[in-house]
Amino acid sequence: MANPPFAGSLDYDSCAKDLQQVVKTKKTELLFLALFLRLLKPGGRAAVIVPDGVLFGSSNAHKSLRRMLIEDQKLDAVISLPGGVFKPYAGVSTAILLFTRTNSGGTDYVWFYDVEADGWSLDDKRTPLLSDDKLSAIPRAALTTEEHTKNNLPDILARWKQRDGKERKRPRTAQSFCVSKADIPSQDYDLSLNRYKEVIHEEVAHRAPKEILVELAKLEAEIQREMKELEHMLK
Repeated sequence: MANPPFAGSLDYDSCAKDLQQVVKTKKTELLFLALFLRLLKPGGRAAVIVPDGVLFGSSNAHKSLRRMLIEDQKLDAVISLPGGVFKPYAGVSTAILLFTRTNSGGTDYVWFYDVEADGWSLDDKRTPLLSDDKLSAIPRAALTTEEHTKNNLPDILARWKQRDGKERKRPRTAQSFCVSKADIPSQDYDLSLNRYKEVIHEEVAHRAPKEILVELAKLEAEIQREMKELEHMLK
């Protein structure tokens, strides 16, 4: 598990040559991912917090590293975190990449989870939203449906264990869902949750403009009539 530095930049000359062979970049968040891949033994697993830019960055280095995670290794999950989880130190939006080093691919489905709350307020104060026994990923007391909206962590843990089963049948409108590996290359290996999440828009019936104008004209006539009656009474 790791939380590498974000938004750093190194000179090529000061960066390890073997890392540059993995991914040609100056960005520390990409270099650290390359380092973790190198340090892991085959079968080794990692959970790494990265800035959202790693998920959708359009540079060759970004795309190359994402392709490597999906095609050459096994990308297990992308957990999207809400902005504010690292306040007051940083407000950047982040995600957790979970992957396994295989050196032979193995990605079949990538599990996505859209975290909306972690039990604490997302402002600089980071105050608890629930009692102590209902915080953390393994709370001492069960959470109600309403309390889940304030702390998604227990649900993440429960659904992570079902990622190879029930989770694959969940629609992409749900808070968590799986995406087939076959769907990802056509998206430039974009791993941002919003690229695959489906949103249901409620149909809104709008009144015809002519109907609204007629009603406004009636209201205006009524106001004018009431004004004339008032002036007559005052006289």
